[in-house]
Amino acid sequence: MSFRRNFRQSLLLWKDKVDNVAVSVIFSASQTVQAFTGTYGINYGRIADNIPSPDEVVTLLRAAKIKNVRIYDADHSVLKAFSGTGLELVVGLPNGNLKDMSASEDHALNWVKENVQSYFPETHIVGIAVGNEVLGGGDNELWGALLGAVKNIHKAVQRLHLANEVQITTAHSQAVFANSYPPSSCVFKDGIVQYMKPLLEFFSEIESPFCLNAYPFLAYMTDPENIDINYALFQSTQGIYDAKTDLHYDNMLDAQIDAAYAALEDAGYKKMEVIVTETGWASHGDANEAAATSTNARTFNYNLRKRLAKKKGTPLRPKNVVKAYVFAVFNENLKPGPTSERNFGLFKADGTISYDIGFLGLDSSSADSLHLPLKPSPILTNKKMGGAQGFGSVVNHLDLVPQEALGLRKFELEAGLNGTRCYYD
Repeated sequence: MSFRRNFRQSLLLWKDKVDNVAVSVIFSASQTVQAFTGTYGINYGRIADNIPSPDEVVTLLRAAKIKNVRIYDADHSVLKAFSGTGLELVVGLPNGNLKDMSASEDHALNWVKENVQSYFPETHIVGIAVGNEVLGGGDNELWGALLGAVKNIHKAVQRLHLANEVQITTAHSQAVFANSYPPSSCVFKDGIVQYMKPLLEFFSEIESPFCLNAYPFLAYMTDPENIDINYALFQSTQGIYDAKTDLHYDNMLDAQIDAAYAALEDAGYKKMEVIVTETGWASHGDANEAAATSTNARTFNYNLRKRLAKKKGTPLRPKNVVKAYVFAVFNENLKPGPTSERNFGLFKADGTISYDIGFLGLDSSSADSLHLPLKPSPILTNKKMGGAQGFGSVVNHLDLVPQEALGLRKFELEAGLNGTRCYYD
Protein backbone atom coordinates (compact mmCIF):
# COMPACT_ATOMS: atom_id res chain seq x y z
CA MET A 1 0.00 0.00 0.00
CA SER A 2 2.82 2.34 0.91
CA PHE A 3 4.49 1.70 -2.44
CA ARG A 4 1.25 2.35 -4.35
CA ARG A 5 0.55 5.53 -2.40
CA ASN A 6 4.07 6.85 -2.98
CA PHE A 7 3.90 5.89 -6.63
CA ARG A 8 0.52 7.65 -7.04
CA GLN A 9 1.88 10.77 -5.31
CA SER A 10 4.91 10.72 -7.60
CA LEU A 11 2.65 10.52 -10.64
CA LEU A 12 0.53 13.45 -9.42
CA LEU A 13 3.65 15.49 -8.69
CA TRP A 14 5.05 14.72 -12.12
CA LYS A 15 1.71 15.67 -13.75
CA ASP A 16 1.69 19.00 -11.89
CA LYS A 17 5.20 19.76 -13.15
CA VAL A 18 4.22 18.92 -16.74
CA ASP A 19 1.09 21.08 -16.48
CA ASN A 20 3.10 23.95 -15.05
CA VAL A 21 5.62 23.70 -17.87
CA ALA A 22 2.80 23.66 -20.44
CA VAL A 23 1.16 26.70 -18.88
CA SER A 24 4.53 28.43 -18.75
CA VAL A 25 5.16 27.74 -22.43
CA ILE A 26 1.68 28.95 -23.43
CA PHE A 27 2.01 32.06 -21.27
CA SER A 28 5.47 32.79 -22.64
CA ALA A 29 4.27 32.41 -26.23
CA SER A 30 1.38 34.77 -25.60
CA GLN A 31 3.74 37.53 -24.50
CA THR A 32 5.08 38.21 -28.00
CA VAL A 33 3.96 41.73 -28.88
CA GLN A 34 1.62 41.92 -31.87
CA ALA A 35 1.90 45.51 -33.07
CA PHE A 36 0.07 45.11 -36.39
CA THR A 37 -3.52 43.95 -36.93
CA GLY A 38 -4.28 42.65 -40.41
CA THR A 39 -2.03 43.72 -43.28
CA TYR A 40 -2.69 47.41 -44.04
CA GLY A 41 -1.73 50.57 -42.18
CA ILE A 42 -0.97 54.22 -42.85
CA ASN A 43 1.56 56.88 -41.84
CA TYR A 44 0.11 60.08 -40.41
CA GLY A 45 2.69 62.77 -41.10
CA ARG A 46 1.95 66.35 -40.11
CA ILE A 47 4.61 68.54 -41.72
CA ALA A 48 1.91 70.91 -42.92
CA ASP A 49 -0.01 73.97 -41.78
CA ASN A 50 -3.27 73.27 -43.59
CA ILE A 51 -4.39 69.75 -42.63
CA PRO A 52 -7.42 68.78 -40.49
CA SER A 53 -7.22 68.49 -36.71
CA PRO A 54 -6.31 65.13 -35.10
CA ASP A 55 -9.95 64.64 -34.05
CA GLU A 56 -11.08 65.04 -37.65
CA VAL A 57 -8.34 62.70 -38.82
CA VAL A 58 -9.59 60.02 -36.43
CA THR A 59 -13.04 60.31 -38.02
CA LEU A 60 -11.47 59.96 -41.46
CA LEU A 61 -9.39 56.90 -40.54
CA ARG A 62 -12.31 55.14 -38.91
CA ALA A 63 -14.56 55.86 -41.89
CA ALA A 64 -11.87 54.36 -44.16
CA LYS A 65 -11.50 51.37 -41.79
CA ILE A 66 -7.76 51.90 -41.38
CA LYS A 67 -6.77 50.58 -37.97
CA ASN A 68 -2.94 50.62 -37.98
CA VAL A 69 -1.39 54.09 -37.79
CA ARG A 70 2.18 55.38 -37.42
CA ILE A 71 3.20 58.89 -36.39
CA TYR A 72 6.72 60.31 -36.30
CA ASP A 73 6.58 61.80 -32.82
CA ALA A 74 4.38 61.54 -29.73
CA ASP A 75 2.34 64.71 -30.11
CA HIS A 76 -0.08 64.92 -27.20
CA SER A 77 -2.96 66.33 -29.24
CA VAL A 78 -2.77 63.24 -31.44
CA LEU A 79 -2.51 60.87 -28.48
CA LYS A 80 -5.60 62.47 -26.92
CA ALA A 81 -7.57 62.32 -30.16
CA PHE A 82 -6.82 58.60 -30.55
CA SER A 83 -8.01 57.80 -27.02
CA GLY A 84 -10.86 55.30 -26.93
CA THR A 85 -10.99 54.87 -30.70
CA GLY A 86 -9.63 51.35 -31.08
CA LEU A 87 -7.01 52.61 -33.54
CA GLU A 88 -3.60 51.00 -33.00
CA LEU A 89 -0.85 53.58 -32.86
CA VAL A 90 2.93 53.42 -33.24
CA VAL A 91 4.55 56.57 -31.86
CA GLY A 92 7.97 57.84 -32.87
CA LEU A 93 11.04 58.97 -30.98
CA PRO A 94 12.52 61.60 -33.34
CA ASN A 95 16.13 61.32 -34.48
CA GLY A 96 16.96 64.50 -32.58
CA ASN A 97 16.31 62.71 -29.29
CA LEU A 98 18.51 59.68 -29.91
CA LYS A 99 21.76 60.95 -28.38
CA ASP A 100 20.02 62.04 -25.21
CA MET A 101 18.11 58.76 -24.85
CA SER A 102 21.24 56.75 -25.54
CA ALA A 103 23.19 58.60 -22.85
CA SER A 104 20.57 58.54 -20.10
CA GLU A 105 18.31 55.71 -18.90
CA ASP A 106 16.46 58.23 -16.72
CA HIS A 107 15.66 60.46 -19.69
CA ALA A 108 14.40 57.45 -21.63
CA LEU A 109 12.24 56.43 -18.68
CA ASN A 110 10.79 59.93 -18.36
CA TRP A 111 10.07 60.06 -22.10
CA VAL A 112 8.15 56.77 -22.01
CA LYS A 113 6.27 57.84 -18.86
CA GLU A 114 5.23 61.16 -20.40
CA ASN A 115 4.46 60.01 -23.93
CA VAL A 116 3.30 56.40 -23.59
CA GLN A 117 2.35 55.38 -20.06
CA SER A 118 0.35 58.57 -19.45
CA TYR A 119 -2.00 57.74 -22.35
CA PHE A 120 -2.01 53.94 -22.17
CA PRO A 121 -4.24 51.92 -22.48
CA GLU A 122 -7.02 54.37 -23.46
CA THR A 123 -4.84 55.33 -26.40
CA HIS A 124 -3.85 51.96 -27.83
CA ILE A 125 -0.12 52.53 -28.29
CA VAL A 126 1.31 49.30 -29.68
CA GLY A 127 4.81 50.39 -30.60
CA ILE A 128 7.63 52.90 -30.32
CA ALA A 129 9.72 53.56 -33.42
CA VAL A 130 13.12 54.69 -32.16
CA GLY A 131 14.42 57.01 -34.85
CA ASN A 132 13.71 56.81 -38.57
CA GLU A 133 16.17 55.84 -41.32
CA VAL A 134 19.14 56.44 -39.03
CA LEU A 135 21.62 53.90 -40.40
CA GLY A 136 22.68 54.97 -43.86
CA GLY A 137 21.60 58.54 -43.13
CA GLY A 138 23.83 61.60 -43.17
CA ASP A 139 24.49 61.93 -39.42
CA ASN A 140 27.09 59.30 -38.54
CA GLU A 141 26.98 60.25 -34.86
CA LEU A 142 23.42 58.96 -34.71
CA TRP A 143 24.54 55.58 -36.01
CA GLY A 144 26.44 54.97 -32.80
CA ALA A 145 23.63 56.35 -30.62
CA LEU A 146 20.83 54.26 -32.11
CA LEU A 147 21.42 50.97 -30.29
CA GLY A 148 21.84 52.67 -26.92
CA ALA A 149 18.61 54.59 -27.42
CA VAL A 150 16.77 51.43 -28.45
CA LYS A 151 18.02 49.55 -25.38
CA ASN A 152 17.21 52.36 -22.95
CA ILE A 153 13.71 52.82 -24.35
CA HIS A 154 13.17 49.07 -24.04
CA LYS A 155 14.45 49.11 -20.45
CA ALA A 156 12.00 51.92 -19.69
CA VAL A 157 9.12 49.96 -21.19
CA GLN A 158 10.13 46.95 -19.07
CA ARG A 159 10.35 49.00 -15.87
CA LEU A 160 6.87 50.37 -16.52
CA HIS A 161 5.49 46.85 -17.17
CA LEU A 162 4.62 47.64 -20.77
CA ALA A 163 7.06 45.29 -22.51
CA ASN A 164 4.31 42.81 -23.36
CA GLU A 165 2.15 45.56 -24.88
CA VAL A 166 4.53 47.92 -26.68
CA GLN A 167 6.94 46.78 -29.39
CA ILE A 168 10.28 48.56 -29.95
CA THR A 169 11.48 49.00 -33.53
CA THR A 170 13.38 51.31 -35.87
CA ALA A 171 12.79 51.78 -39.60
CA HIS A 172 15.49 51.52 -42.27
CA SER A 173 15.70 52.94 -45.76
CA GLN A 174 17.17 50.95 -48.61
CA ALA A 175 20.37 52.94 -48.16
CA VAL A 176 21.48 50.26 -45.69
CA PHE A 177 21.89 47.74 -48.54
CA ALA A 178 24.95 47.40 -50.75
CA ASN A 179 22.75 46.17 -53.60
CA SER A 180 19.27 44.78 -54.08
CA TYR A 181 19.25 43.23 -57.55
CA PRO A 182 18.67 40.40 -57.92
CA PRO A 183 16.97 40.07 -54.51
CA SER A 184 19.05 37.05 -53.45
CA SER A 185 22.30 39.03 -53.80
CA CYS A 186 21.33 41.71 -51.28
CA VAL A 187 23.67 42.32 -48.34
CA PHE A 188 24.17 45.16 -45.88
CA LYS A 189 26.80 47.78 -46.70
CA ASP A 190 30.22 47.12 -45.19
CA GLY A 191 30.24 50.42 -43.31
CA ILE A 192 26.85 49.70 -41.77
CA VAL A 193 27.30 46.06 -40.72
CA GLN A 194 29.14 46.95 -37.49
CA TYR A 195 26.10 48.97 -36.36
CA MET A 196 23.43 46.78 -37.91
CA LYS A 197 24.45 43.40 -36.48
CA PRO A 198 24.28 44.38 -32.77
CA LEU A 199 20.93 46.04 -33.47
CA LEU A 200 19.61 42.91 -35.18
CA GLU A 201 20.89 40.77 -32.32
CA PHE A 202 18.96 42.85 -29.80
CA PHE A 203 15.79 42.88 -31.92
CA SER A 204 16.12 39.12 -32.29
CA GLU A 205 16.23 38.77 -28.50
CA ILE A 206 13.09 40.89 -27.98
CA GLU A 207 11.36 39.43 -31.08
CA SER A 208 10.99 42.69 -32.98
CA PRO A 209 10.76 42.76 -36.79
CA PHE A 210 13.04 44.40 -39.34
CA CYS A 211 11.21 47.55 -40.46
CA LEU A 212 11.80 48.62 -44.06
CA ASN A 213 10.82 51.78 -45.91
CA ALA A 214 10.44 50.49 -49.47
CA TYR A 215 9.44 52.71 -52.38
CA PRO A 216 9.13 51.24 -55.88
CA PHE A 217 8.46 54.85 -56.96
CA LEU A 218 11.93 55.97 -55.87
CA ALA A 219 13.60 52.90 -57.36
CA TYR A 220 11.86 53.47 -60.67
CA MET A 221 12.84 57.15 -60.68
CA THR A 222 16.53 56.23 -60.40
CA ASP A 223 16.45 54.29 -63.70
CA PRO A 224 13.24 54.83 -65.68
CA GLU A 225 14.91 53.80 -68.94
CA ASN A 226 15.62 50.27 -67.74
CA ILE A 227 12.82 49.57 -65.23
CA ASP A 228 9.36 48.67 -66.49
CA ILE A 229 6.93 51.00 -64.75
CA ASN A 230 4.29 48.25 -64.82
CA TYR A 231 6.60 46.16 -62.63
CA ALA A 232 6.67 49.01 -60.10
CA LEU A 233 2.88 49.52 -60.24
CA PHE A 234 1.80 45.88 -59.73
CA GLN A 235 0.61 45.82 -63.35
CA SER A 236 0.88 42.92 -65.79
CA THR A 237 4.53 42.47 -66.77
CA GLN A 238 7.20 39.87 -67.44
CA GLY A 239 8.79 40.72 -64.10
CA ILE A 240 12.23 39.46 -63.16
CA TYR A 241 13.79 36.05 -62.57
CA ASP A 242 16.27 35.39 -59.75
CA ALA A 243 18.46 32.53 -60.98
CA LYS A 244 20.05 31.83 -57.59
CA THR A 245 16.72 31.10 -55.89
CA ASP A 246 14.83 30.06 -59.06
CA LEU A 247 12.10 32.54 -58.12
CA HIS A 248 10.03 34.85 -60.31
CA TYR A 249 8.90 38.33 -59.23
CA ASP A 250 5.91 40.03 -60.84
CA ASN A 251 6.17 43.25 -58.80
CA MET A 252 8.97 45.36 -57.39
CA LEU A 253 7.72 45.61 -53.80
CA ASP A 254 7.94 41.83 -53.31
CA ALA A 255 11.46 41.94 -54.70
CA GLN A 256 12.45 44.75 -52.34
CA ILE A 257 11.08 42.83 -49.35
CA ASP A 258 12.87 39.63 -50.36
CA ALA A 259 16.09 41.59 -50.84
CA ALA A 260 15.79 42.57 -47.17
CA TYR A 261 15.18 38.93 -46.22
CA ALA A 262 18.31 37.95 -48.17
CA ALA A 263 20.40 40.57 -46.35
CA LEU A 264 19.05 39.39 -42.99
CA GLU A 265 19.88 35.79 -43.83
CA ASP A 266 23.39 36.78 -44.88
CA ALA A 267 23.80 38.57 -41.53
CA GLY A 268 22.61 35.48 -39.64
CA TYR A 269 18.98 36.46 -38.94
CA LYS A 270 17.02 34.28 -41.32
CA LYS A 271 13.97 34.01 -39.04
CA MET A 272 13.42 37.76 -38.55
CA GLU A 273 10.20 39.12 -40.06
CA VAL A 274 10.23 42.10 -42.44
CA ILE A 275 7.45 44.69 -42.15
CA VAL A 276 7.12 47.55 -44.64
CA THR A 277 6.80 50.71 -42.57
CA GLU A 278 6.58 53.09 -45.53
CA THR A 279 5.61 52.67 -49.16
CA GLY A 280 3.70 54.88 -51.56
CA TRP A 281 3.64 56.81 -54.83
CA ALA A 282 3.64 60.56 -55.42
CA SER A 283 0.69 62.05 -57.32
CA HIS A 284 2.52 65.19 -58.51
CA GLY A 285 6.14 66.11 -59.08
CA ASP A 286 8.67 68.35 -60.77
CA ALA A 287 9.42 68.31 -64.49
CA ASN A 288 12.01 65.57 -63.99
CA GLU A 289 9.54 63.43 -62.00
CA ALA A 290 7.33 62.35 -64.88
CA ALA A 291 6.14 59.20 -63.09
CA ALA A 292 4.60 61.26 -60.28
CA THR A 293 1.04 61.45 -61.58
CA SER A 294 -2.33 60.94 -59.96
CA THR A 295 -3.00 58.06 -62.36
CA ASN A 296 0.16 56.21 -61.34
CA ALA A 297 -0.39 56.98 -57.66
CA ARG A 298 -3.94 55.66 -57.84
CA THR A 299 -2.79 52.53 -59.70
CA PHE A 300 -0.02 51.77 -57.20
CA ASN A 301 -2.09 52.35 -54.09
CA TYR A 302 -5.15 50.51 -55.38
CA ASN A 303 -3.08 47.52 -56.45
CA LEU A 304 -1.16 47.62 -53.16
CA ARG A 305 -4.45 47.29 -51.29
CA LYS A 306 -5.46 44.34 -53.45
CA ARG A 307 -2.10 42.67 -52.94
CA LEU A 308 -2.19 43.10 -49.14
CA ALA A 309 -5.84 42.01 -48.92
CA LYS A 310 -4.87 38.58 -50.26
CA LYS A 311 -2.74 38.03 -47.13
CA LYS A 312 0.07 36.34 -49.03
CA GLY A 313 3.78 36.16 -48.46
CA THR A 314 6.61 36.83 -50.90
CA PRO A 315 8.25 34.35 -53.29
CA LEU A 316 11.14 33.82 -50.85
CA ARG A 317 9.01 33.82 -47.69
CA PRO A 318 5.56 32.58 -48.79
CA LYS A 319 4.45 31.93 -45.19
CA ASN A 320 5.31 35.45 -43.97
CA VAL A 321 2.23 37.51 -44.84
CA VAL A 322 3.23 40.93 -46.17
CA LYS A 323 2.22 43.85 -43.93
CA ALA A 324 2.66 47.46 -44.96
CA TYR A 325 1.99 51.04 -43.89
CA VAL A 326 1.24 53.27 -46.86
CA PHE A 327 2.72 56.76 -46.93
CA ALA A 328 0.76 58.87 -46.18
CA VAL A 329 -2.59 60.24 -44.99
CA PHE A 330 -2.07 63.78 -46.35
CA ASN A 331 -0.07 65.80 -48.78
CA GLU A 332 2.30 67.79 -46.53
CA ASN A 333 2.89 71.28 -47.87
CA LEU A 334 5.86 72.15 -45.62
CA LYS A 335 8.06 69.16 -46.46
CA PRO A 336 11.38 70.14 -48.04
CA GLY A 337 12.78 68.63 -51.21
CA PRO A 338 11.30 68.03 -54.65
CA THR A 339 7.60 68.55 -55.32
CA SER A 340 6.93 64.82 -55.09
CA GLU A 341 7.81 64.90 -51.38
CA ARG A 342 4.75 67.06 -50.74
CA ASN A 343 2.36 64.87 -52.73
CA PHE A 344 2.28 61.36 -51.30
CA GLY A 345 -1.06 61.78 -49.51
CA LEU A 346 -4.11 59.65 -50.12
CA PHE A 347 -6.02 62.73 -48.98
CA LYS A 348 -5.62 66.41 -49.75
CA ALA A 349 -5.32 69.01 -47.01
CA ASP A 350 -9.03 69.91 -47.24
CA GLY A 351 -10.03 66.31 -46.60
CA THR A 352 -10.90 65.38 -50.18
CA ILE A 353 -9.60 62.10 -51.56
CA SER A 354 -6.61 62.64 -53.84
CA TYR A 355 -7.75 59.70 -55.98
CA ASP A 356 -10.25 56.90 -55.47
CA ILE A 357 -8.81 53.58 -54.29
CA GLY A 358 -12.09 52.21 -53.00
CA PHE A 359 -12.35 53.25 -49.36
CA LEU A 360 -15.86 52.60 -48.07
CA GLY A 361 -18.04 55.53 -47.06
CA LEU A 362 -15.72 58.13 -48.62
CA ASP A 363 -16.23 60.00 -51.86
CA SER A 364 -13.54 60.72 -54.41
CA SER A 365 -12.64 64.27 -55.37
CA SER A 366 -14.55 63.78 -58.62
CA ALA A 367 -17.80 63.12 -56.78
CA ASP A 368 -20.39 65.71 -55.75
CA SER A 369 -19.49 65.43 -52.06
CA LEU A 370 -15.82 66.32 -51.79
CA HIS A 371 -15.02 66.72 -48.13
CA LEU A 372 -14.16 64.21 -45.45
CA PRO A 373 -17.10 63.33 -43.19
CA LEU A 374 -16.48 65.08 -39.89
CA LYS A 375 -19.31 63.11 -38.32
CA PRO A 376 -19.33 59.31 -38.20
CA SER A 377 -20.80 57.89 -41.40
CA PRO A 378 -23.85 55.58 -41.15
CA ILE A 379 -21.62 52.54 -41.43
CA LEU A 380 -19.86 53.54 -38.19
CA THR A 381 -23.04 54.19 -36.23
CA ASN A 382 -24.27 50.65 -36.81
CA LYS A 383 -24.15 48.68 -33.55
CA LYS A 384 -21.94 46.07 -35.17
CA MET A 385 -19.42 48.66 -36.32
CA GLY A 386 -19.61 51.66 -34.01
CA GLY A 387 -17.34 52.51 -31.10
CA ALA A 388 -13.94 51.21 -30.16
CA GLN A 389 -15.20 47.72 -29.42
CA GLY A 390 -16.75 47.20 -32.83
CA PHE A 391 -13.99 48.85 -34.83
CA GLY A 392 -12.13 46.40 -36.98
CA SER A 393 -14.80 43.71 -36.74
CA VAL A 394 -15.78 41.67 -39.76
CA VAL A 395 -17.95 43.57 -42.23
CA ASN A 396 -21.18 41.89 -43.27
CA HIS A 397 -22.27 43.01 -46.73
CA LEU A 398 -25.86 43.15 -45.50
CA ASP A 399 -24.90 45.73 -42.88
CA LEU A 400 -23.81 48.20 -45.57
CA VAL A 401 -25.93 50.56 -47.57
CA PRO A 402 -26.28 49.31 -51.19
CA GLN A 403 -23.55 51.54 -52.68
CA GLU A 404 -21.05 50.50 -50.01
CA ALA A 405 -21.89 46.81 -50.33
CA LEU A 406 -21.46 47.05 -54.09
CA GLY A 407 -18.14 48.85 -53.70
CA LEU A 408 -16.80 46.26 -51.26
CA ARG A 409 -17.99 43.40 -53.47
CA LYS A 410 -16.33 45.01 -56.49
CA PHE A 411 -13.07 45.36 -54.56
CA GLU A 412 -13.19 41.70 -53.47
CA LEU A 413 -13.84 40.49 -57.02
CA GLU A 414 -11.03 42.61 -58.46
CA ALA A 415 -8.71 41.38 -55.71
CA GLY A 416 -9.62 37.79 -56.54
CA LEU A 417 -11.04 37.23 -53.06
CA ASN A 418 -14.62 36.29 -54.07
CA GLY A 419 -16.28 36.88 -50.72
CA THR A 420 -13.25 36.18 -48.55
CA ARG A 421 -12.79 38.67 -45.73
CA CYS A 422 -10.22 41.16 -46.85
CA TYR A 423 -10.03 44.57 -45.27
CA TYR A 424 -8.01 45.52 -42.27
CA ASP A 425 -9.60 43.49 -39.52
